[in-house]
This record gives sequence, structure tokens and C-alpha cells, in this order.
Amino acid sequence: MIDKNSIALFGYGKTTKAIAKLLGNSCTFFDDNTKELRVDDQNNKIIPSKEYNPNNFMLEVATPSMHPSSHLVKSAKNLISEYDLILGNYLNQEKKPLNIWISGTNGKTTTTQMLTHLLKSKGAQSGGNIGTPLAELNPQAPIWVLETSSFTLHHTKEARADIYLLLPITPDHLDWHGSKESYIADKLKPLNSMQEGQLALIPKGLNPPTSSAWIVEYESSEDLAKIFDIDNSKIKFKGAFLLDSLFALIATKALFNKIEYNLINSFTVDAHRQEELIDKHKRVWVNDSKATNIDATIQVLELYKDKKIHLILGGDDKGVDLSELFNYLKNLNIILYSIGSNSKKIVDLSSKLNIEVKECKELDNAIEEISIQHNRESVAILAPAAASLDQFRSYLQRGNQFKSKLLSL
Repeated sequence: MIDKNSIALFGYGKTTKAIAKLLGNSCTFFDDNTKELRVDDQNNKIIPSKEYNPNNFMLEVATPSMHPSSHLVKSAKNLISEYDLILGNYLNQEKKPLNIWISGTNGKTTTTQMLTHLLKSKGAQSGGNIGTPLAELNPQAPIWVLETSSFTLHHTKEARADIYLLLPITPDHLDWHGSKESYIADKLKPLNSMQEGQLALIPKGLNPPTSSAWIVEYESSEDLAKIFDIDNSKIKFKGAFLLDSLFALIATKALFNKIEYNLINSFTVDAHRQEELIDKHKRVWVNDSKATNIDATIQVLELYKDKKIHLILGGDDKGVDLSELFNYLKNLNIILYSIGSNSKKIVDLSSKLNIEVKECKELDNAIEEISIQHNRESVAILAPAAASLDQFRSYLQRGNQFKSKLLSL
């Protein structure tokens, strides 16, 4: 096992603190938000980033979201991810769990939850981006189901997935990755280390690198169902959730040659994902606050494209080009209600394409405006295609405010 004194932990966050605990604490952190050296109650030293000297350490482990432009990242000589540390050869584990990585722009959390639900009787545990650091998972568990972000993949060099499930991807986090090409390259990175007998599901058109793994490229849910002989009519989920459930069923079939329709249908989707609500006037409102990017918004709109749509759109779009979304919107019977920091941008794009829009700036204003015109034949949807942090603590708070406001209508 590598000496913990030779490891520098970058960022004093949930992931790195879990690693320090696994190593027995008394570890060394370097953190951008620390102004002077301090020692926490676990005897870990937290040191300002500017004081980092790469010559004093053999290995660096970064918190997943640490930006590639960070002084620490640029100074590092042997930077790895938590996946590398835990699933690589640094800790000398005699046996590692079979690990399934799930990534993509949308649906990672739901797919991870669905697959863990299917594999619960097999002792599976879930972790990664879903909330539990790898260092806190039971190393004796037979299966780890890991929601895997593009941030983690960017810093991962050695860890290897036994099964890699890549949901459809659209440009996201471009302010972090720098370009669409870099974002896609990070999503395809696991293929480089996978071996014969291992399975990867990859959307068509991404030009994946040569790999020893069995790569299945897919176009749609129907495509996957046909390839793996799954009957979609026996699955209760529709739209994006159908694809999520297919991924979970395929992984289970790959491992145990078994399809459990009743078990997948017993799964309950989290709130704030395509959540239908009926107000006291019997009108339909859809809470999809978790639709924080273009693809997620289009997915929910596809379910209601034959109806008159009132769409609440806007927030922090992280610099993403919204042209694809607006080219889709112009073919719908739709009125937009713009909120958030990109509200003016939405109004300008709507005007260019002659899409009706009302600049509301705040969520409550948008709901009140919609309520004036909304009826039992139309549908009102919160699917912002943007992050929430410009006006809310999280997408959860945004979704809860949406639901709370409906009670007052």
C-alpha cells in the first residue's frame, strides 16, 4: 500500500475527506479556499494551494470537479482520480468488486438507481457521482454501480470498468471541458482500458476508439431492445426512463442472463424528473427541474409534443449554444416563459425564430403568467435547460418552489 504521506489530496471536499479517512487520516490537503495552514479534528493538514510543491509528493488525487486550469492540476506530476486510487493497484486489495460505470449527459442517476435496485439481492452498492465516494463503499461488496461524471473520467488514467454504460450525450460543462470534442473524448475514455469479455454501450456516431471490449453502438431504445431481445411493452417506463430501464436490464442480463420485468417496474423514479402534477383546476403541470441541459429538455417535450405547451426555460446555461433547442422548439405549439440569468438570451433567440415568449425573470412570475392561459387541454412544463444556481441552491429547491407555487393557484 502506498505511503499516505506521499499522497497530496487536492480540494478539501467530500471525496478527498473520505479518502483521508480510508487512509487513516493525518493526510495532507491543498485547497483553493484555504488562506493559511490549519489542522482539522482528524489531524489532517489543510494547506493553501499556492504552497503546493510537487517535488514533495509521489501522487496527487483530485476532488472530481477540480478544473483542469487549476494551479494544483497544472503543477501535478502524477495526478489520478479517486477511481484510480480505489480501483487501481495503489491500495493492494486482494479482490476488487465487479464495477459498472454509468455516464452520459442525462439519466445517470436514474440508471444507477435502477440497476442497483435490480442487483440489490446480489449485494450491489452504488456510489460515485450519485453521492457516496468510492472510499466509503464496502470493498467486500460483489458489485459496485458507479455514477460516473465527465469530471472524474477526465482525471482517470488507470481504473477499468467491467461494464460501461454510456447514455446519450450532448454538449455540457463546456466551460469546464473547453470544447465539445474534449467532452466527448472524456466520455469515451473508459474504452481505452477495457478488455475482452467486458461490455460497453455507446451511442452511435461518436467514433469510439479501438477497444478490446465488446462495444455495442445504439441509436434508440428500440435498437437496444432488439439487440438484447428485450420486450419494451413489458416495461412501464416511457421516454427517457425507458432507455434508463433498458440499460439497467441489459447490464443485469449480461451478468446473470436474466430479465426481471416485474422488478424493474417496481422501481420508483425520484421527484423532479418528468413529474406530472395536477392542480385544483385539473390542469397538468410537469416538474422536470432536473432538466438542466438541452437534451433533457427535449426529452420531456417529446412526450407532450402533440399538445399546446407552456414551457418555463432559463437559468445558468453555462455558456452552451441553445440553437439546437430553439430549432426544435420552433416546430411546436409552444409559448416560452424565460427566467434566470439567461432570460434575455432566451427572449432574443425566440424573437429571431418568431417563437412567442414572455420574459418573466423569476419562477413565480412565470407560473402566474402561465396560469392565465393554461387549460385542461394544454400542458405546463418546467424544464429549464439550465442549471439552477443563479437563483436557487439546487434544482431540488427550484422544483420544490414550482410545486409549492401550484398550491396557491
